[in-house]
Amino acid sequence: MQELSTKEHDEARQGEAFAPFAVDANAYKKHFYIESYGCAMNFADSEVVASILHDSGFGPTKNAEEADVIFINTCSIRDKAEQTVRKRLQQFRGIKRQRPNLVVGVLGCMAERLKAAFLEEEKLVDIVVGPDAYRTLPGLLEEAESGQKGVNVLLSRDETYADIAPVRLNSNGVTAFVSIMRGCNNMWKEAVMQEASLKNVPIYLTRDIEKLLCWVRMLTVITGLMKPATKPFLLQC
Repeated sequence: MQELSTKEHDEARQGEAFAPFAVDANAYKKHFYIESYGCAMNFADSEVVASILHDSGFGPTKNAEEADVIFINTCSIRDKAEQTVRKRLQQFRGIKRQRPNLVVGVLGCMAERLKAAFLEEEKLVDIVVGPDAYRTLPGLLEEAESGQKGVNVLLSRDETYADIAPVRLNSNGVTAFVSIMRGCNNMWKEAVMQEASLKNVPIYLTRDIEKLLCWVRMLTVITGLMKPATKPFLLQC
């Protein structure tokens, strides 16, 4: 029997800025910048966030200097990632001194764990949003733009973002993330705070392999790799 190959997340992508298009012909009044750290789920979540922001009229940029909103999306697994994020937030604070209207936020599990430190003690960010509250970002951005702090770190057992079509990160038209679960309960030995993992019990979107394959086929239709007419049944799973 042929052994299944394992695919590990490319560590070189840590801190990669979201930008789905090399050249974007669309005109946007405001731009967002997202850096992602952690596992593939964090990068997939950045695509969900990008979709939500796009629907609110924001366009992506790979240049933090020209962004109206800067987000860092990360988790609480590794101490090195946490230290890197803190350094980046210090750098973004320097940009904010020159542009006071700039909104800076932290997304993901780290936001949930360090919200008080980021918002009140170190005063590094304007917005803190947990992994189950991305739908509230438009409203939280309005609060931040009015001078308030935007916070939502409530966890949910029901939120899967299943109805949101992600904006693909650096899409090559061939590969894409397909979510089969949300959350993480891995007790990583290098975790900054292992208890944080216990709060985020995974939700399996499906354990049905046939349904999963159907989702992948649907994705090929949506991305244009397969014509719907050739497989009409693919549009229903």
